[in-house]
Amino acid sequence: MIPCRRDGDDVIFEVHVQPGSRRPGVVGVHGGALKVAVSAPAQEGRANKALCEVLGKALRVRRSAVTIVTGERRRRKVVRVTGVTEEHVHALVEDVS
Repeated sequence: MIPCRRDGDDVIFEVHVQPGSRRPGVVGVHGGALKVAVSAPAQEGRANKALCEVLGKALRVRRSAVTIVTGERRRRKVVRVTGVTEEHVHALVEDVS
């Protein structure tokens, strides 16, 4: 299970991004963070945009509901997702584990 915290209608948690992957999607847990593979390279914000798309699709929210709070230039990021609960995030982790 990954640590999540609630902030109003939002859930905030850490993500470890793996850019340049052949198969994009949520792939598990890495160091206490949700590990997400994206096919986009880590250039000019492409991987960040792809991360928002992959997380939005996995959590069944719009891409615009996913924002990067910190770590835009790092693999380890903190994201904020609007319209989901902590239970949604934990269920996503269980599905890939």
